[in-house]
Formats: sequence, C-alpha cells, structure tokens
Amino acid sequence: MRSFEMLSTIFNILLLGWFIFARNKSQRGLLVGFGISAIVVLIHGLIEGMRWQMIPVYVMTLIPIVIFAYRYMFKSKEVKKKASRIRVILITILAVLYSFIAVALPLLFPVFTFEQPTGPYKIGTVSYDWKDDRREETNTSEPGDKRELMVQIWYPASSTTKGKTAPYVSHPDIFANGYSKALNMPKLLFTSIGFVKTHAIEEAELSDKESTYPVLLFSHGLNGVKNQNTFEVEQLASHGYIVVGIDHTYHSTTSVFPDGRVVHFVPQESNTIDYLDKLNEKWVEDATFVLDQVEKLAKNDPDHRFTGRMDLEHIGMFGHSFGGATTAQMLMTDSRIKAAINMDGGLYGKLRIPADGLKKPFLLMSADDTLTGTENMSDENIASQGTTREELTKFFSDTFARQESVTAGGNYWMKIKHMKHMGFSDMYLISPVFERMEGVDVRSVHRLINDYSLDFFDHYLKQQPFKQLEQNIGDHPEFTLQRG
Repeated sequence: MRSFEMLSTIFNILLLGWFIFARNKSQRGLLVGFGISAIVVLIHGLIEGMRWQMIPVYVMTLIPIVIFAYRYMFKSKEVKKKASRIRVILITILAVLYSFIAVALPLLFPVFTFEQPTGPYKIGTVSYDWKDDRREETNTSEPGDKRELMVQIWYPASSTTKGKTAPYVSHPDIFANGYSKALNMPKLLFTSIGFVKTHAIEEAELSDKESTYPVLLFSHGLNGVKNQNTFEVEQLASHGYIVVGIDHTYHSTTSVFPDGRVVHFVPQESNTIDYLDKLNEKWVEDATFVLDQVEKLAKNDPDHRFTGRMDLEHIGMFGHSFGGATTAQMLMTDSRIKAAINMDGGLYGKLRIPADGLKKPFLLMSADDTLTGTENMSDENIASQGTTREELTKFFSDTFARQESVTAGGNYWMKIKHMKHMGFSDMYLISPVFERMEGVDVRSVHRLINDYSLDFFDHYLKQQPFKQLEQNIGDHPEFTLQRG
C-alpha cells in the first residue's frame, strides 16, 4: 500500500471498531471521526490518486453519516435495547469481513514500486515516433502505409536535473485494456498500473560526467512492450548506459502514437518454427532501422541531447523471449552489435549459431521451467493452444536443439532455478497473486538478472574486470552458470 492508503485504511478500521464497541458515541465524536477520515481520504486522493481497490475504505468514511441517519430513524430506546446484542454480533462479523476485504484488495492489487537503481546516475527518459519510409507496413490494408515504431530511450541524467517523474504507462486506460486482452483477464485487475511511477525524469539533461556513453538496444517479447523491463533498463541507465527500447508495432501489447492512434497486438498466424523464423526477420529489420536512427541522433540530435554523446563503438543489445531471439540474430548479422544477452528466448531467425560459437560475447539466460518443455504443462493448457502434446514436444525439441552451441567459444548460459518465462519482465510485479501462482521470488530474480547483465556489459562494453560472471561458473542455489 502507498502511505496515505495505509493511513486511511488503518484509521477507518479503527474508526469502525469504535463505532461498533464504544457505548456512548457523542455527536461531536462522530463529527470528529468523519472529519479526520474524510481529510485523510481527500489527501490520499489528491496526492496518490483514488482507485477502485480502495472503495471499501472510502465507504467506511461514510459510516458516521449512516449512524446519524440510523439515530433519527430509530429513536426508541426500547427497540435499541432488545436488538442491541444481536445487532452487535452481526455487525461485528460483517465489519471483520469488510475490514478483511478493505485490506486485501489494495494488497493483492497494489500500486507496485521499482527498487531504487544502484548506479551513481539519475535517469532521464525521452520517447520518439520513428517511421521507416523504406518498408511497407504489412499489417494494415491501407496501401502506402510505412512501418512505424515507438521508441523510448533511458539515459544517465545530470545530477542537478529536476523535472516530472515519468509514469510507468502514459495512457493507463489503454494499456489496462491491452493487458486485459493479452492475458485474457478482467481489465480492472490492471488499472493500478496507471499510478505506478518510475525513477526516470522526462526530458532530463544528459549527464556531463562522461563524454560518451555505451548504447544498449532492448527488444521485448511477443505481446510485450518497450518498457516491460523497466526494472532492468533503469538499473543499466543508472550505471552509465543509454538504453533504447523498441515497440515492435502490431506485435507489442499496445503501441500509442503521439497523434492518438492506438495499435493493439495482432496474434501471429502460426506457432510453427518456420513461421517464427520468418517473423523474426521483420523484428531484425526493426532493430536495424532503430539502430540507424540512433546513429542519426548521435550525429545531429534536434534537441541537442545526444549529439556526440553516444559511444557507437560500444553497442550492445538484450531482449526477452522473441526479443531475445532478435538479439541473437542481430549479434550475428549486424557488426555494430558487440555483445548481447538473450533472456529466455528461443533461437528463432534466419541464422544458426555456428558449431564453433558466435565469435562475439553472448549470454543466454533461461528459466528452468522453460527448459522442461511440456513436462510441467497440463493437457488442458496444451489443448488451449490448439496443439497436441506430441506436436508441442517436437516443437520444444527442435527449438532446444538450436542451443547446442550457445556456450561454444567461451560464451555463457545461465539457467535460473525456480523461474518462469515472464519472470524476466515486470509482469509479476503487478500483483503478488501472479508471483505466488508462478512460484517466483520476483524481486530476488530481478536483482540477479540486473547484477549479471550489468557485469556482462561492463566487461565487454566498458572493459571493466568481471565481478561475478567468471567468479561464479558452476552450480549455485539460485542458478547454474556454464561457460564454453
């Protein structure tokens, strides 16, 4: 709970107990109780914003008014005396249940927070709408439509910068609707994301502490979004990286353009490996185009923020799921990408990892649950995907076969224990219900991902000595780390 949510909840529950058990409730006491409760709720609404999960608490504020009305309707002391014991028992039971609901709702669907980034830099962020005039948009029926992408950049900000802290999502109602469609869950479960704040300051000045900063591209998974790994991109930016997040339009949960256009996820036509290989070529083209735009921004930024400040000799990339596949392909096809991390992504795309390795630094992070294939999947779950266990088992077998040479040539493969696929994103932060259902300690896992991602990029893009990767090869309680 947020501060005033907690204060309002505690005060109103105590007030409810006083109403039930206090023998003599003066009119003045009722007015004071109502006044304090109303003021706390008002402050909460003005500072934090009101949300539906707090409705039971808001209703408690009205209890004094209800008592006033009750006193005027039932003035007979005789009636009150005969009904008092039964009434108190029933009211007490209802009050306990109501209080439980009042506490449970905001705890089960909280306004989550991101942990404070550990780096020495403040964080700035800015967004761009980039159109690739060389490519037709194949997902629309309008002739002449060009491929258009929303891009968000996080970067080290000046220590003296001040400004508005960026929200997690800029259009909460639209994104709540997108998450609802993506996960096939009620929209109400996702409305709290509109109150989530990040640590990034909008349009902040770039820090002058370093003359240039290495650049990292980020690619989300199918039905993900460019900021789905805010826990990670903010950490990297705080340690001196310029991170460029790409929305792969029509393949992201939701893309909102500056003119108000909204594009939701369009389900892929097939789940076969051949189809995914072909689709990945489009994502590689997206990433290549964005990297071209980054180079233009580094050469001549109209806002004078990034001109001459991006270290284009040290560019890395990381991605989750299908974005991880895109990352591996970019490492193999684009000479500008010097190092890459794939987070639980199958190695889809045009190229295969050579038997003797990539000849470039690469780290694959995998969830142990993903590596079990269909072993932990129920028949109902498999059937809901429109396939059979035999077909899906073959799909996983063919996909895993592509990982045989991952570590060849000295590269790394981290297999995280007690981990699920979506644990590599912000998703499980939305509610502890998701976290408990999946059995993932999401905060600990995020720290692990951040520590090793930073160590990997610091070594290969900043030429710093390893602090963790080389020192922790082998089996550990939280993960197993292999090196070729």
